[in-house]
This record gives sequence, C-alpha cells and structure tokens, in this order.
Amino acid sequence: MADLAVEALGEEVQVEAGNLFLQDILFIDIETVPQAEDYDKLSTPWQKLWDKKAARLAQNDESPQELYPRAGIYAEFGKIICISVGFIAEAGDQRSFRVKSFYGEDEKQLLQEFCDLLHHNYFSKTHFLCAHNGKEFDFPYLCRRILVNDIEMPDILDLAGKKPWDVKHLDTMQLWKFGDFKSYTSLGLLATLFGIETPKGDIDGSDIYEVYYQDKDLERIRLYCERDVVTLAGIYLRMNGMPHIKQDEVKKV
Repeated sequence: MADLAVEALGEEVQVEAGNLFLQDILFIDIETVPQAEDYDKLSTPWQKLWDKKAARLAQNDESPQELYPRAGIYAEFGKIICISVGFIAEAGDQRSFRVKSFYGEDEKQLLQEFCDLLHHNYFSKTHFLCAHNGKEFDFPYLCRRILVNDIEMPDILDLAGKKPWDVKHLDTMQLWKFGDFKSYTSLGLLATLFGIETPKGDIDGSDIYEVYYQDKDLERIRLYCERDVVTLAGIYLRMNGMPHIKQDEVKKV
C-alpha cells in the first residue's frame, strides 16, 4: 500500500484552519452498494430481513424488490466498494492536494488497506477525519463494515468511551448548519454556493448501483468518488477563508 504520510514539496509548512493544521486533516468519501445485485439473489433469511426493512421504507406501496437498489445506504445490507481520501500539502507558496482511492470487489481488502493507512499515519491527537455528512453516514458506515469484516478498529474512528471533544471527526454539512438541523445540504449545493467549479462527470450518487452491477465499471466510480473528495476539501477551505482546491493542484498518490 502506498504510504500517504504527508509529504510537502520541499520544507513542510504548517497552515492553520481555525485552530487545526490543514496537513493533519484526512478528507474522506465512500461509495456503497447493496450486498447483492438484486433482491432475488439474496438468501431466504436476508430476504426476510430486507422485507421488514422495506416495509418501514415504503411510501407508495413499493415492493421489497423495487426498494432493494436503495439497500446500499444501510451498512447492514450494503458494502463499501470505494474509499477515496485526500490531504493537503504545502511548502512555501506551493500547495497540492494528494488523492488516493481504495476500491475493488473485495470489501475486506480495501477496508484493511484503509485501516492500515489510519493506523500508520493518522493516529495522534492532532489528526482529524473530514467528510460531508460524515457523522451521519461515512463514519458510522465505515465503523460498522470494519466490525463486520473483523478488522481492528483504528482509534481515530472508534467512538467508544470518548467524550465529544475527543472525537476527531469534522463534517462540512454539520459545520454549515450552525445549529440548524432541519434540512440536508448537499455537497453539490455547497460547491455551487462557494463558487467551486467541479469537473464534469457522467454519473452522480444515484447511478452507483447501476454502474457497479450492470456496467461493472469501478473505474468510473473511483473517479466520481475522487472528484467528491476534492470538492469536499475545497468547501472546507472556503469555510475557513482560504482558496479552494484547483485542478492543477490535485496529485494522485
């Protein structure tokens, strides 16, 4: 696995965002799909469990089969197929945003590689993880799938026994709410609001199920996930009064 320890372009410079150093933040986005391609491929016990879940989700008498493509948003019925991460490196007046993705058919392998990164490079009290809607989705989903796959939980993800001020999780959606918890604000809306131009992609989050199971195109999903990580970092920077990430600053690790 590539080492994602922060590498500056020369002498490292610590740049603060609020009271945090930017180089200590790992930006994260995940993509998920249902465990099976369709409802009929589930075992009988899993069909019964999904039937109960679907009964609570149905709003217009949709069948469990019709609702099954949405199963990927629930960690009990879904799996992670891509985790994209990025961090900011600065040296003098030069800045770069380093991006790497863990993706593939083997969820346990990609989770293990991601956890190895956290164990080795993001383990101190100064480190933080940042995601959009991370506290409601990305972080709990990662923790649940890590447990299911019998992988050692990285301390930076583990909430057990921690006081709120010891939790090293940043969430741009929560930061934007300013205490107003009545609505959901999408990553795309915030990007447009802050004047952040994002590369034109041919898919969005609603297409992931089809692209994975029907088109079998993980590469498109990886590119989409990485675009979201770049956008996420740009929004966090703008929220802290700094310029967003430019495309020529993005470097693949």
